[in-house]
Amino acid sequence: MADDLNRIGIQPEIHHLSNSAATLVDASSHFDLVRVGIAMYGLTPDLENLGTSQSLGLIPAMTLRAKLNAVKPVLEGTPVGYGAIALTAMDTTVGVVSMGYADGIPRIAQGAGVYMNGRRCPIIGRVSMDQFVVDLGPDTLAVSGDWVTIFGPGTEGEYTADDWGRASLSINYEIVTRIGPRVPRIYEPVTTIGVS
Repeated sequence: MADDLNRIGIQPEIHHLSNSAATLVDASSHFDLVRVGIAMYGLTPDLENLGTSQSLGLIPAMTLRAKLNAVKPVLEGTPVGYGAIALTAMDTTVGVVSMGYADGIPRIAQGAGVYMNGRRCPIIGRVSMDQFVVDLGPDTLAVSGDWVTIFGPGTEGEYTADDWGRASLSINYEIVTRIGPRVPRIYEPVTTIGVS
């Protein structure tokens, strides 16, 4: 393409072609600069074809956390959420997470959940406007006010934006860009960068 432009008298000062995907997999396409886009935030540009953020050596820059509003032991078969579409599979403890679709949590998120005390806790029922319910397990020590991780880098077993994208039949881009204005942003200094 550059040769074609040169032939008609157009000589760009800078040549660039690479988006995040090309930057990660095709060094021959880098030319004078690259436009890393989503990879700058440590997320894979294409989960299906390139793999997870972690498999590409990327370190996700965003963690989403929320507090438990309530913690309650319930019996097997207890209906949960709007329409009582879900029933608890056993005697367990449920937690109400103080974030919902008004904050950017996808309403459809089958297979997603939160991470707390070394355990993945799956969503039960529908995501509501301001909250959703998770199964904390029968032996949890969780109390109201405890923090849970909705997604993070995945280094400790927590769900990632890739996981949430897959669970909501979407992509990680949508998960991280849809977080609403009610959610405070806290910027932390970078202490290590996983770039070699």
